[in-house]
Amino acid sequence: MKDSNSQLSHVDQDGKAKMVDVSEKAITQRTATAQSIVKFPETVFKTLSADNFLGKKGSIIQTAIIAGTMAAKKTSDLIPLCHPLALSKIQIDITPESNQLKILSSVKCEGKTGVEMEALTAASVAALTIYDMCKALSHDIIISETKLMAKEGGKHVFNR
Repeated sequence: MKDSNSQLSHVDQDGKAKMVDVSEKAITQRTATAQSIVKFPETVFKTLSADNFLGKKGSIIQTAIIAGTMAAKKTSDLIPLCHPLALSKIQIDITPESNQLKILSSVKCEGKTGVEMEALTAASVAALTIYDMCKALSHDIIISETKLMAKEGGKHVFNR
């Protein structure tokens, strides 16, 4: 068996894209947590905070949570070689911090492959939704630090 850390799993020996065959893998409980940060200019963040993060389009935070949840469920439609998964839980928490909103998405399923792409997609789309809802106040909004924080349930456990 080849070391999975030394080769790309979605590319065959001829360099062609392929979906990984997971038919022989055991079904286990899989979890993953991802993060994204949305940074605002100070004056914009003060305005949003004073308005309890309610914009003309509605609750910025609640809309981002719904968008992230929907995105996690559609990950295999967006990322070509991702397996479609029956997700059992999606939790998105958005916390105001100093001139920024911190998004943490946690995804869980019982399956043969990990849910890190679903967690990353949820955090990314939640961040994009916040940008969309706030861009009328400023285009100087920065989405950063979209990254996997933890994953468990397969051969590889990861914790940042």
